[in-house]
Amino acid sequence: MKKHLTTPSNIVGKRRLGFRKKMATKGGRAVLSRRRRKGRKKLCR
Repeated sequence: MKKHLTTPSNIVGKRRLGFRKKMATKGGRAVLSRRRRKGRKKLCR
């Protein structure tokens, strides 16, 4: 099997999975509220 050679970039990760991106959609806000309710220290990337 081939190895996975790409290293995840912080900028790309923040753009795709970041707080601002999550706040932009209804579903994303629901995700954040669930994570807050559960008591997560880190809500997202």
